[in-house]
Amino acid sequence: METTLTINQISRRSGVAASALRYYEERGLITSERAGSGHRRFPRHVLRRLAFITFAQKLGMKLDEIRSELDRLPSDHVPTGDDWAALSEKWTDRVDAQIAQLQRLRAGLTDCIGCGCLSLKSCKVLNPSDALGRKGPGPRGWVEDLDAPSGVCG
Repeated sequence: METTLTINQISRRSGVAASALRYYEERGLITSERAGSGHRRFPRHVLRRLAFITFAQKLGMKLDEIRSELDRLPSDHVPTGDDWAALSEKWTDRVDAQIAQLQRLRAGLTDCIGCGCLSLKSCKVLNPSDALGRKGPGPRGWVEDLDAPSGVCG
């Protein structure tokens, strides 16, 4: 098995475009070596870093935040399963918060926004005097209310 891969091999295997690979390298997220011809050669373990980057982006992490996380990995050896587990250990709360937010969104689409009741007492669509606007942009009733029960209209 090859120890280094070309940019095209890494791109095909990871599903990440070659242009993104060059950008990630420029931003310090991944590294490559240069062959005598000047072509990039990536160590095989870069595939794990790319999987991590892809997953982290799906969680909404920005590249600077991802780089900070990757900088916590050891530089003296190829990261082990234990190294990756330690890195992602603190993500449980973040994932749980996103799951809760998606559950509220699903409930809102079917129980509130889609129901047509426009209940003056509990409907999250109504917003007298734009009270929620003072809390920030977006659908504050859904974004901030982490404890909202599903089926809030009634």
